[in-house]
Amino acid sequence: MAEPGSDYWLKLGTTPEQLMKVAEEYRTMAYAPYSRFFVGAALLMDDGAVIGGCNVENSSYGVTLCAERIAMGNAVSSGRVRPLAIAVAGDADSFCSPCGACRQFLAEFNPNMDVILRKRGRLVSIPLSSMLPYLFKLEDDER
Repeated sequence: MAEPGSDYWLKLGTTPEQLMKVAEEYRTMAYAPYSRFFVGAALLMDDGAVIGGCNVENSSYGVTLCAERIAMGNAVSSGRVRPLAIAVAGDADSFCSPCGACRQFLAEFNPNMDVILRKRGRLVSIPLSSMLPYLFKLEDDER
């Protein structure tokens, strides 16, 4: 796992710490009455916008929505489809990595985005592509 520090952070005027702070703020808005597992996510888009989301549970667990997918849905709804990074915040002491469904969902928009997570009190950056090797693609890359 690499330390956050890609060039686009400076160019867009946002830091991984700021992105994580937004994710932590969204975590406070999560609706998780069943699991009590509150998650927030914040995306850094290619235009510098930061867009967040939180998990929303349902008593029918299959229709529960993860924070990462809600954040990306919010981005698409605002006309943005090029994320550069996502920060994911679970409870303060837990390492909260995107689930497999969220990894695949996010890869649709940028399989190489940075995933910013808190591990043992410090931020780490993991390329989404290393978290989801051999991702599913409907189209053949050999055009």
